[in-house]
Amino acid sequence: MLKNTENESKTGRPRSACFLRGLRDGVPIAMGYLAVAFTLGITAANIDMTAVQSFLMSLGMVASAGEYAAIILIGSAAGVTEMIATTLIINLRYFLMSCSLSQKLSPDEPMWKRCLLAYCVTDELFGISSAVPGYLEPVYTYGAAVVSVAGWCLGTVLGVVAGDILPVRLASAMNVALYGMFLAIIIPPAKKSSFMAGLVVISMAASYVFTVIPVISDISEGFRIIILTVIIAGAAAFIRPAEEA
Repeated sequence: MLKNTENESKTGRPRSACFLRGLRDGVPIAMGYLAVAFTLGITAANIDMTAVQSFLMSLGMVASAGEYAAIILIGSAAGVTEMIATTLIINLRYFLMSCSLSQKLSPDEPMWKRCLLAYCVTDELFGISSAVPGYLEPVYTYGAAVVSVAGWCLGTVLGVVAGDILPVRLASAMNVALYGMFLAIIIPPAKKSSFMAGLVVISMAASYVFTVIPVISDISEGFRIIILTVIIAGAAAFIRPAEEA
């Protein structure tokens, strides 16, 4: 039997068909990204980031929580080391997603495809890629990433532009949407797990306490986030290594 040709995927389907399917499946994700990134763009405009700077940040990171933390740290004139450490810890879950997704690839996939796939790992792209039956053809995820990342970057730029032309009060009011985004992230898992709900409450309480305790409150916001993330996440992993089914 002949081996797969360059134009045929490990699934037996043409790679072009896999790519087009990825484009199609990425459209709903792009629409959601557009809305969320718009609020990030407004926040970026509030600290005088330009549309080009915000675009490059979104293109390079593609992570809502990580970008929001980066914007806050930039606005507070944090150091480079602090920003790198904070965003690295906040985005640490993507390392685990990448490891999981690598198990769905054919063993003979070249390294450059694996590295390119790592860029395409977000919560939503990981979800649809993991759901593909059998081996994952990387071009499927590439297709989904092309349209979804485009939506993410476009939303950021539009948010910056809107933040520059909208009245200050209106632009500030629209930042409330960002808190809605975080609520949408934490409420579903909290409803499914009382342990997770408890962690959310503890995290919120600890974050407040860290802002009022002498000495600790003098620590920069970025390092407070790092300390809380390491302590709470580490304790949670020790107490509950794996969520019960």
